[in-house]
Amino acid sequence: MADHRLKPLLPLGGDAPRVDTFDGFVLSENAGLALASLACRHGRAADFASATQALFGIAMPGPGRYVSAPPYGLIWTGPEQWFVEAPFASHEDIARILKDGLRDTASVTQQTDGWARFDVEGARIADVFERLCALDMRRMQTGEATRTLIEHLGCLVICREAVRRFSVLGPRSAARSLHHALVSAATSAI
Repeated sequence: MADHRLKPLLPLGGDAPRVDTFDGFVLSENAGLALASLACRHGRAADFASATQALFGIAMPGPGRYVSAPPYGLIWTGPEQWFVEAPFASHEDIARILKDGLRDTASVTQQTDGWARFDVEGARIADVFERLCALDMRRMQTGEATRTLIEHLGCLVICREAVRRFSVLGPRSAARSLHHALVSAATSAI
């Protein structure tokens, strides 16, 4: 009889996260992320603010911002809209966790399998990204988050530590294309 135990693949198709190392630049596939989108329901802003404060312990970030409230990371994505990230190991069903905590003040959707996250770090980040997109990585400050195009793909770039550590969220369906663009830019710059 056949064994039907299924094993999920990571966005790049492997069993383990891929890490590419260059002189002054490290690119890592981050597969340990649970992700959900969160939107305040119309007319519920005050209730939403109270519920998110109770759940996360901090106010939701404003435009262009990211804040950390462990185990959560909160990323502004649009007017009254955010991404919420958390460790996959403890928040596999992040949408249900958020829905239980925020009740009818918010609309929540699971996003974990829709996005791929790549973490980049090192002194050469700005050199690499100036070949990829219009962001000035040298000027981004810790806690900034912004959308940009990288090789025709709509991505979200989060500054975790100014000039040193960033995360790039891109569509999971194009994870290999995004990875190729990041590696090609690193090879060109370094």
